[in-house]
Amino acid sequence: MNVQTESASASREYAAAYAAHYTGHDLALALQLYAKLLASHPTAREADYSRTQIQNIVNATVPSQELLDSQMELVLARLRHSS
Repeated sequence: MNVQTESASASREYAAAYAAHYTGHDLALALQLYAKLLASHPTAREADYSRTQIQNIVNATVPSQELLDSQMELVLARLRHSS
């Protein structure tokens, strides 16, 4: 796939994810579409936008204390694993 075709594809995928997110208010579908874009176009600028939108969904739906607890668990698991 050439760069222009890849860019157009990433743009279309991002538009679909964004529409699911903000127009359809279907957060599960939006997450799925953003993740698919990240997998298929990891270096596209839309991948960066998708990461930001995923973080927006996380911040809007998961209480901050729960996020902090999960992050702490993740770090502790990594530290145990690397020891």
